Amino acid sequence: MAPEKISSKGQAWFCTTGLPSDIVIEVGEMSFHLHKFPLMSRSKKLNLLILDQKPLTKQKPSNSKNEIEEEDDDEDEEEEERDELEEEEEIQEVELPRISLPNFPGGPEIFEIAAKFCYGVKIDMTPSNSIPLHCASDYLEMTEEFSAENLLSRTDRFLSQSVFRNLKDSLKALKSCEGEILSIAEQLGLVQRCIDAIASRANSSDLSSLFGWPITEKGSTTSSLRQKTVIRSDTWVDELAGLSLPIYTRVILAMKSKNVTPDLIEGSLISYAKRTIPGLSRSTRHNAPVLVPSEDEQRELLQTVISNLPKEKTSAGLNTAKFLFGLLRTVSILHASESSRNSLEKKIASQLEHATLDDLLIPSYSCLVETLYDVDCVERILRGFLEGLERNGEGNEERNGEDWVTRRLVPVGKLIDGYLAEIATDLNLRPERFCDLALMLPDQARIVDDGLYRAIDIYLKAHPGITEEDKERVTSVMDYQKLTLEACTHAAQNERLPLRAVVQVLFFEQLQLRRAITRTIFATEEQAESEAEAAGEQTREVGTSWRAAVRGNQLLRLDMDSMRSRVQELEKECTTMRKAIERIDKRGEEEGDAKKGSMVAKRFGCKFRTQVCDSQQRTVVAPPRRPRIEQSP
Repeated sequence: MAPEKISSKGQAWFCTTGLPSDIVIEVGEMSFHLHKFPLMSRSKKLNLLILDQKPLTKQKPSNSKNEIEEEDDDEDEEEEERDELEEEEEIQEVELPRISLPNFPGGPEIFEIAAKFCYGVKIDMTPSNSIPLHCASDYLEMTEEFSAENLLSRTDRFLSQSVFRNLKDSLKALKSCEGEILSIAEQLGLVQRCIDAIASRANSSDLSSLFGWPITEKGSTTSSLRQKTVIRSDTWVDELAGLSLPIYTRVILAMKSKNVTPDLIEGSLISYAKRTIPGLSRSTRHNAPVLVPSEDEQRELLQTVISNLPKEKTSAGLNTAKFLFGLLRTVSILHASESSRNSLEKKIASQLEHATLDDLLIPSYSCLVETLYDVDCVERILRGFLEGLERNGEGNEERNGEDWVTRRLVPVGKLIDGYLAEIATDLNLRPERFCDLALMLPDQARIVDDGLYRAIDIYLKAHPGITEEDKERVTSVMDYQKLTLEACTHAAQNERLPLRAVVQVLFFEQLQLRRAITRTIFATEEQAESEAEAAGEQTREVGTSWRAAVRGNQLLRLDMDSMRSRVQELEKECTTMRKAIERIDKRGEEEGDAKKGSMVAKRFGCKFRTQVCDSQQRTVVAPPRRPRIEQSP
């Protein structure tokens, strides 16, 4: 059949063939004025419905024939077409048989395409309309048994050969299943076919499209293939994030059953959560949902996303950690279940080294917690990180054991020291809470304790009213041997530190100075020996080299003298402190309270008394005298 001319007006749809319409099909609010023969030749359902119609004899007379006879023979084709349209409108006044198709799959838009197919008009099938068309052809019983090359087989062939072979097309087709046709699509198995196609082809997609940029690991991309990917805003992840929660959950479960990589699953969950949960993402990439979900719906979304997060550690650690902490804040605000919180904290603990200080600063949303920040949550995450590190370190010797552990521990140590410095200003933070968090890290987590000293200093400054005992407890968490020379110098002059801490700082500062002097002496000797050897080999340049060596030695001697002076000053200070402590002891003995005096001596740090105060200038190692080389003029 030749293609027919289609037109619509208001809520009516017409097929102008030069013949009056003899049937009206009502779909929703649209009335389709059609012809019986094309419909009956393709649709078994319409064939039966039309045959069941009773013939109507009442018709309104039309004067269109008289008007056409009075027209001139010279009228052009355009005027004839215009008259045909007017004639068609007048014909509609005739009472025609009507058939109503309630709950038609896809509505008037899909029925229009099916009607065009019945008239032989070429139709354009797309991933978005192929499944509604398939459901409509099944509804109308447009099968091969009734008519060859019918619509049902055409749509099925298009789905199998075109749509389901492409990931994005499969997602568009699955999106079209949602709504009124979902139940019919489920009965026909189309929803499951879409889900299986998506899960099967997800592994072949590019991972970088999940996050909007190439994923890097230690400054380099994870693969050269990902570097070549041009990121667009219409990635397949955007299509997947537009699905309803029940359908999306089925897709994720299917991807897991097909062994899709954890990176893909996690990236999809991140994209879906950012798009559906308000406030989780500040990015303008995804438009905010038109209707803000209720708290119960948001809670359900959270629990679904958290429960499906892979247990394995993924490659996009930095981006994932930031998202997970945002998810944790949302869990606290919405008061999600404890199981969801625990699962999320374990996931965060597995990649704590990728977190930032801003991530850890989680406000306390409970009125029962006195502190400004949720310290309990950070303690649980840190404990989980250390337990996982111990577990993985024992079971993976091929990771170079302690080196691998240290590489993960050191960033976390710096992170926790920074966190301690931030929460130290909280007036409600008790000393024992501060100490417990600081002592959770093992020794190898801190190369130097300067960051911890800074946090302690901030805490003492913000809490001037704490007792001396609490000050002793707070300062005892740091290792004075790990303080740099700059930190020791600052601590020795810090009036907020207790006396015992200052004494220990001075002692270890003295040790550092001695080591520095010793290293300088050894370096001088080695340099002199090398210069002497060079002088012996190059006799012509001996004079010049020797004079340069003498000048260098003089400068080094000056530096050493300066260091010796500093050591003597420190020893004098230690001696003065020791005498003060002894006077306190003697005063206690004179009063008959020797026990109390002993306690005071212990309190003020006599642990290092002998080492600190008995050191004299003679303990400085003098460099061995080198035989002088007389040079003839």
